[in-house]
Amino acid sequence: MRVGVYVDGYNLYYGGRAWCRKGTPGWRWLDVRSLAESIIQRESGWSDPQIVRTVYCTARIDPRTNPSGARDQHTYLNALGQHVTWIQYGRYVSRTKKTPLATEDTAGRPQIARSTWPVMVKDSNSNEVRDACFLVSVLHNEEKGSDVNVASHLLIDVLTDAVDAVVVVSNDSDLEFPLKEARKRVPVGVINPTKRYLAGGLRSNASFGVGGHWSAQLTSEDFKLSQLPDPVDSYAKPAGW
Repeated sequence: MRVGVYVDGYNLYYGGRAWCRKGTPGWRWLDVRSLAESIIQRESGWSDPQIVRTVYCTARIDPRTNPSGARDQHTYLNALGQHVTWIQYGRYVSRTKKTPLATEDTAGRPQIARSTWPVMVKDSNSNEVRDACFLVSVLHNEEKGSDVNVASHLLIDVLTDAVDAVVVVSNDSDLEFPLKEARKRVPVGVINPTKRYLAGGLRSNASFGVGGHWSAQLTSEDFKLSQLPDPVDSYAKPAGW
């Protein structure tokens, strides 16, 4: 069985950061092909699955806003490129964004910060304005294109008969429609890299369409056990990774 693997790099990265913690070493030098292979063998139940395509979709960090992150990512992508079929690039969009100041409640949900002592707002007559909202301007970096690129590569490979089954590494509900169409034609596996429940739009009855579908959720151990060699040719793992 020829298997194509399609990875949303940012969804995978932020999933790993939630599982393993941002500053913890030992998980970022990730071999995505090896990771997918281990989950397929463990979870799929497919007969003799062989990965024939691994497509990693990401965007390059803007070195103007994060020079060290851009350097580390450059090293990683050069190393990873020798272990995957293709790296497809989207783009990073940086802009200022005006948004209400907020904190988190005990469940991690955003709560808008309101004026109250010791930080109070007063009007032009020096009267206290209680429960005022603080509007702040912040730098907002947003990755664009990975979900579209994952969907495009997956559907092209399915419709051109390049693969017999597909695996998506993402928990992005925007992939609902392409996965539904793919399930009519080939077995589909979904690997959720995040700590959250699998997005409702990505769920499916195992027997829908051609059947043979499954889903799995990564753990911190999955990240740590699927690391690239160090170095990969001339590319050494960045310090702290």
